[in-house]
Amino acid sequence: MNLPPDEATRALMQAAHQQAAEAVGLTCTGPMAWGFAGLTLGRRSGKYWLRVSRGLMKNAGRKQGQGITGADLLVPRDVPRPALHGTYDWVQGEYAFEAEVLDLVEHPVISPRSPDLLRNPALPEQWWQLLKRALDRLADVEGTKETVRDEWIERAFPQFLGIPAPSKIERVTGHGDVHWGNLTAMPLTLLDWERWGRVPVGYDPGLLHAYSLRVPLVATRIRSQFANVLDTPAGRIGELAALAEMLQAVARGFYPKLAPLLLARAEELTEVRPPVSAPAEVSA
Repeated sequence: MNLPPDEATRALMQAAHQQAAEAVGLTCTGPMAWGFAGLTLGRRSGKYWLRVSRGLMKNAGRKQGQGITGADLLVPRDVPRPALHGTYDWVQGEYAFEAEVLDLVEHPVISPRSPDLLRNPALPEQWWQLLKRALDRLADVEGTKETVRDEWIERAFPQFLGIPAPSKIERVTGHGDVHWGNLTAMPLTLLDWERWGRVPVGYDPGLLHAYSLRVPLVATRIRSQFANVLDTPAGRIGELAALAEMLQAVARGFYPKLAPLLLARAEELTEVRPPVSAPAEVSA
């Protein structure tokens, strides 16, 4: 869970959330759950969760087969995620707002305050098997969006890893944002499906591994659980794409305690020390 944004953003999003609640006929209670920089706001209403997101007016309109609505249509139900029950979208001033009514997930996420892991959650064997099965099932779905674009990789590998971009990138369909704030313990649920789409092979487990580096026991388990992917040439490229994305975030001032471990892991894979002072103008 992110910290509340500044007062103006908070007022804007609270008003938008109330407007959406009235439009779909829900009365929301309980604490507010803020997304990064106040771009999303979620709150419960009985057995439902109402989530409102804000973007620029020029980006208004849902793209067919993408985001939460696309996942609801295209991803098999045995990939554990909240079901979608309805949407409400509108434009106001310079912003486009999108609202979704989802199942309320009552079991908590594994890391509610940070996407990276700070301690061993002692997850049972069944949880690891369910996660692997979910990502394997998702890999076979026909995604419509290219998440982690080839053009970004072409620029980001030299800038944040210090190596040339790969000449070939194999892709599967993935969640695109697998971190410990988007995963619940038993029963496993994968949250936040905004980024799902075609990702480099190994990107999803590689990203989760990067977010686990402060807990070596869990990082080792991820490498073991997904060795069939991460230990392949294609999977190595996917993991490096995840590390490049994380190192871009480091260059923007995020994850200061995780940064040395990200740099070490990238150097372990490439035998090249990443440029620590790389600027962060490349956009994902």
